Amino acid sequence: AHAPWPLGGDGGVAGARLRPAVGCGGRLSCGRREGGRRRWRKMAAAAAALRAWFWNERFWLPHNVTWADLAGEPGPPGSGLQYPRAGHVLSAFPLALGIFAVRLLFERFIAKPCAINLGIQDSGPHRAQPNAILEKVFTSITKSPDGKRLEGLSKQLDWDVRKIQRWFRHRRNQDKPTTLTKFCESMWRFTFYLSIFFYGIRFLWTAPWFWDTRQCWYNYPFQPLTSRLYYYYILELAFYWSLMFSQFTDIKRKDFLIMFVHHLATIGLITFSYMNNMVRVGTLVLCLHDASDFLLEAAKLANYAKYQRLCDAFFMLFGVVFIVTRLGVYPFWILNTTLFESWELIGPYPSWWLFNGLLVTLQILHIIWSYLIIRTAYKALVRGKVSKDDRSDVESSSEEEDVTSNSTKGVFSTSSNGSNRINGHVASGQWTEEE
Repeated sequence: AHAPWPLGGDGGVAGARLRPAVGCGGRLSCGRREGGRRRWRKMAAAAAALRAWFWNERFWLPHNVTWADLAGEPGPPGSGLQYPRAGHVLSAFPLALGIFAVRLLFERFIAKPCAINLGIQDSGPHRAQPNAILEKVFTSITKSPDGKRLEGLSKQLDWDVRKIQRWFRHRRNQDKPTTLTKFCESMWRFTFYLSIFFYGIRFLWTAPWFWDTRQCWYNYPFQPLTSRLYYYYILELAFYWSLMFSQFTDIKRKDFLIMFVHHLATIGLITFSYMNNMVRVGTLVLCLHDASDFLLEAAKLANYAKYQRLCDAFFMLFGVVFIVTRLGVYPFWILNTTLFESWELIGPYPSWWLFNGLLVTLQILHIIWSYLIIRTAYKALVRGKVSKDDRSDVESSSEEEDVTSNSTKGVFSTSSNGSNRINGHVASGQWTEEE
């Protein structure tokens, strides 16, 4: 411990008592500073212990492999003999902001003019008639009053119950996004999904692990990182981060929670697989998931533009590709290599279990979505009509509202030449899932 008063000097001990220590205003001040230093040292030690625990080599890496073995050569990612590093994923955050900015410009200067050329107008739904009493009920009590409350309001306002129901329907709908807004969102996602899918196919076509999945595990984890693989991975990660943030500002959907879990699992998988260099099998997972997304967005674009037969065709194609890739290729190609081939070639270790747990979580979501898609197609093809898809945008419900007045309009109508039919059955056109 440091003495509160320095010894020695010209005045000896006596002189030292007359001269305070440099930077110390007295015993109390020195004690406070020393206590502060001790607290900082404890916090630094705790942070170091937490960092050592989190980056435990026995969790992240196979047996007999250390982080020092994967240090690689200095330089930017993909240059020389380099392996993935945790710091590389930080570049996804500014890139995600850049992607979001590009999206805003794309929707404003490309998607919106395309929508207007297709006849999609920036006009919202019918606005509710101003009424202070009903507005107070809507904002502070309920947006969908029951029969008893409707009867009470009818007596209070001297309005017909049907008129009050119509008011609440218009009030609910007036805050919802326009078709133009939904078209612009879908066109952005369609463009990105299509572009990244073909980039992935072009990249993987020359990759040996695309043709032999066992190549994902040969010499693992000593598999150098190439620049093309790095850009593919970081671009996908940045896009999903932008989706995670924009999900709170985009159109509200019924499957918000499922999509939130999906984005978390996807970001976790991309980040996790990058940090422990499982990027080869990771590229297969990314490309497989991009294979059907752009088809869904194409179906939604056709639906918003009221090209019903094109919408139906795209949705059916999407359903086939989705089920084949997510229930066929994914479990028998991806999960087979991550669960069984990797077990044989490198053996299990703690992060291996977590990685496969995330992949199985995605498979559970695939099963749920496949069920919803099949049920929607069944309603359209067998029953001949479906008013809402189970994973559609939150829009006005035809069952709840003017079914009789709207049943011959818009996407529910059938033309004389059968333009809205698939194999003789009426298709609803509400293929508006959000994948």
